[in-house]
Amino acid sequence: MKAIYTAAAAGLFIVAAGVMTTLTHAQESKPAEQLIDAEGNLKIPSNYRETYQYLGSWNPAADQPGEGSKQAHNVYASPGTIEAFRKSGKFPDGTVLVKEVFSTKNDQMTTGLVSHVDKLQGWFMMIKETNNSHPENKLWGDGWAWSWFDAGQPNKTTSKDYQADCKGCHVPAQDTDWIYSSGYPALNN
Repeated sequence: MKAIYTAAAAGLFIVAAGVMTTLTHAQESKPAEQLIDAEGNLKIPSNYRETYQYLGSWNPAADQPGEGSKQAHNVYASPGTIEAFRKSGKFPDGTVLVKEVFSTKNDQMTTGLVSHVDKLQGWFMMIKETNNSHPENKLWGDGWAWSWFDAGQPNKTTSKDYQADCKGCHVPAQDTDWIYSSGYPALNN
């Protein structure tokens, strides 16, 4: 009788482990769903530096020539984005892009004027979703959900309307699905 209980317990453990593995894979394959609430508001993934793929960096120049960079932008993509983009040349639905925006500090060093990250100012995040499942939310449109988050508030967007708050910076990239994809070496290898 003891052997039957032991075998039954082992069988339940194996089934439970299989269910947990399936849930883990499902969670990993749909990171966007975990970042969108019922109203379509977004939040920054807590572990994007560890689990997302690094795409590249942008360093906007200071307003005056010779002053270095005024910001540093590091961009990360949800797992699988790079491979999917290389195959199709497009970002698939569910793609999550997270851009960290840092102020910079500019110092004279032996190599000349150097700009480096200083303080986190916030994040800009986009989620690819061609069906626009939240048309009532003004942060959704043109195939993406768009949001800005101030540093220290990764769960509360300060953007109110993507048309007014976000899209203007992306107009030059309209022909490449609103993303400056040519600036990301990982997508073009």
